[in-house]
Amino acid sequence: MKRILTRLLAPLLLLGWLPAQAMITGELIMVRSDRAFPDAMRILQGAIKKQGYTLSNIQPVDEALAKSGYTTDNYRIVFFGKTEQMKLLTRTHPELIPYLPLKIAIYAEAGETLLVTSDPAVFMDLYPDRQLHKVFMQWHEDLISIMKNLQNPD
Repeated sequence: MKRILTRLLAPLLLLGWLPAQAMITGELIMVRSDRAFPDAMRILQGAIKKQGYTLSNIQPVDEALAKSGYTTDNYRIVFFGKTEQMKLLTRTHPELIPYLPLKIAIYAEAGETLLVTSDPAVFMDLYPDRQLHKVFMQWHEDLISIMKNLQNPD
């Protein structure tokens, strides 16, 4: 029962902590920012580092989409993690490898910059290990903090 209440109340509480432009659904966390893409990308990278994570890759997606005939503005996927934590988790829980490192998609759309990521809190339904739940919730909180920087970077 406690778990059900937590899952129902957590999104409501989190919505109160985030500006009106942010959305948390059952599976995604999304933020819209009126910042230009280059500025948003710079702030995102700084926010990731500020939370103690290391950037591992920035994957340009717009170039591949253009080659396939799609027109899009700037579109990147930013991969990041805590190196020692990633090593430990891939060793002790190899079933998590498809979800690591953490990632945020960032793209320009109609004069805004959007950020979208999977909410790691949903992993609690897939993995019963209580120690992993602590990790998933920490990631969830960190992602919200990172994304809030795009709306309130100062």
